[in-house]
Order: sequence, then C-alpha cells, then structure tokens
Amino acid sequence: MTETPERLLRLADVKARVGLGKSKIYELIAEGCFPKPYKLTATASRWRENEIEAWLAEVISSRG
Repeated sequence: MTETPERLLRLADVKARVGLGKSKIYELIAEGCFPKPYKLTATASRWRENEIEAWLAEVISSRG
C-alpha cells in the first residue's frame, strides 16, 4: 500500500476551498482561528490540505 503524498495548497486554492477572501483568512489566522501557512521561501507560503480540511470539518460540526 502506498501513501498519497500530502498536498500543499496555495492561497488561491485555500480561498476557493473555504469560500473566504485573503483578508478574512489572514484575520482568522491572527485571531488563532485558522491554520497558519508554512513559509517555503521569502515569497511563497502554503497550507497543508489536511489542516484546511480539518478546519472545515470543525466549522461544519460546530453548527450543531
């Protein structure tokens, strides 16, 4: 059995996945309510796909 490598998402992918804009995403990061991106270079940041999926699942489950 082979493991699928984890995907790293660009900001555009994260925005499309969660339905929020850049400003709101960074506001939630500053509040500690959204996964922080990983800094790959001085100009490139990426989010782990599984962290975004977990955040979405938490938001959905919290609606009760």
